[in-house]
Parts: sequence; C-alpha cells; structure tokens
Amino acid sequence: MNRSAATLIGFSAIVMWALLALMTAASGTVPPFQLAAMTFLIGGLIGAMTWPFRRSAFSSMRQDWKVWLVGIGGLFGYHFVYFSAIRNAPAVEVSLIAYLWPLFLVIFSALLPGERIRLHHVLGVVFGLAGAVVIMTGGQGRSMFSSIGYGHLLAFACAIIWSGYSVLSRRFGNVPTDVVAGFCLLTAVLALICHMIFETTVWPQDWQQWLAVLGLGLLPVGIAFYTWDYGVKHGDIMVLGAASYASPLLSTMVLVAAGFASLTMSVVTACFLITLGAVIAAKDLLLRTPPST
Repeated sequence: MNRSAATLIGFSAIVMWALLALMTAASGTVPPFQLAAMTFLIGGLIGAMTWPFRRSAFSSMRQDWKVWLVGIGGLFGYHFVYFSAIRNAPAVEVSLIAYLWPLFLVIFSALLPGERIRLHHVLGVVFGLAGAVVIMTGGQGRSMFSSIGYGHLLAFACAIIWSGYSVLSRRFGNVPTDVVAGFCLLTAVLALICHMIFETTVWPQDWQQWLAVLGLGLLPVGIAFYTWDYGVKHGDIMVLGAASYASPLLSTMVLVAAGFASLTMSVVTACFLITLGAVIAAKDLLLRTPPST
C-alpha cells in the first residue's frame, strides 16, 4: 500500500473522532473513567477477535517494553489527563488547548528521519488552528483565558502526550498495528481501576444509551485507533497533523445534522479556514504525479 493510501486510512480516524461528542452526549451520565473502561474494552476486543484466526496478530503482543510504554502512555495517559483537566477548567478551554496537538505533531514530525517541515505545512497548521479557535469560541473573538490554572496546564499536557504518542508510533513503524488491541485492553483495565477509586458506577439507562456506548467502542474509541496507528506509521504524518483540525469542525457538523447545534457563520468560517489549511498542508500529496507503469 502506498503512502497516499495510508494517509487516507489515517484520515478515517479523524472522521470517526468527529462522532465522539455526539455519541458521548447520547451515552447518558456514565462517568468518564467508567465510559473509558467500557469503550476501550470494546475497542480492544475488535482486534482480539482476530487472534484465533491470525496467529501472527496474537504473537505481535510480544513487544519491547518501550512499545508498551508508548502505547499505554498515549491511550490511557491522554484520557486520564484529559478527564482531570475537564474537572479543573472549563471544557471549551480544555478542548482548545488540547487541540494544539496537531501543531506539535507537525513540529515533532520534523525530527523524524526522512521528514522535513516546510512552509506549507506551517501555513496549513496555522489556518487549521485558526479554524479550530473559531469553532470552539463561537467566533466571539473574546479572550478565553482570563486566568491560567491547573486544568489549563493539564490540557497542554494532553496536546504533548497525543502528539508525542503519534510521532513515537512512527518511530516504531515496524511494530504491527495489531498491537493496538493490547493497548486498548490494558487501557480498559487501568480506566476500570480509576473508576473504582474516583467514581460511582452509573449504567446506561436505555437501549439508545447502550447503543451509543457500543458505537463509541466500535468507532472513535475503537477502529479509529487502529487506522490512526497505521496512518502515522505509513502515511504522510505532517498532512495528517494539519488535517486533524478538521475533527472539531466535523464534530460540530455532525451535531448540527443531528439537531444538537445550529449552523452559524462561525461554523461556515471555520469550515473555510480548516479546509484551506488542509489543502495547503497536503499540497505535495495532492500534486504528486502517480508513477508511470
């Protein structure tokens, strides 16, 4: 599979993450760590179900401790810190700071062998970040951060953790994506432990909420991690970094389509900025001439 196809596979994760807000809202009042434990269990079982039929998939679990440290640190570490940030700062501010991770992803990617950051990558990230700011602030143009507190610092740590996980996954490019199933299952165990310590159990109240939990585990907290792993290992990681700013926009569009939000001028403006940024960042990919046969 060529680099362009791998990049598109990675982009499918960004599309699936756009469903995260809608499905989370539809899942009722299940506490965050309990929800993480349930959905990561489903996500891990997606990969584990192939083990009886693909011996190589199960054997891929035998990896160096550094691989497991990166995987668990990325999946569990990000969600633990994100949930902690939400408890200590307004959600919109946490989301905005945490969405600095595509910017850091592009910057950190320049340190990888064979990668080099170019002006159009930087411009793409800048336009994408501007669009993300518009969509998360409602285009009000006001100063969001009158005071910076502990929750804001945790949100910044989220951006570092996820960008670091994505770049380090590229460093372990020879590790098969099958190992993500193990990452998800261990993350589910750690989330369950946190739930038992910090939360009170609340189960979904009806079949619609159960369906939302299942959907979360299958897509944004399941298949998305597998396709993202493959994309950052074999695709154009800088293009994926810039394109990641499409996620908050797509999430808003999904909420609009589902009747949970309204189509406003800020959404239209963000759409333009993010699309422009993604096109600029993907210039090399879009203009690449296919090899002659």
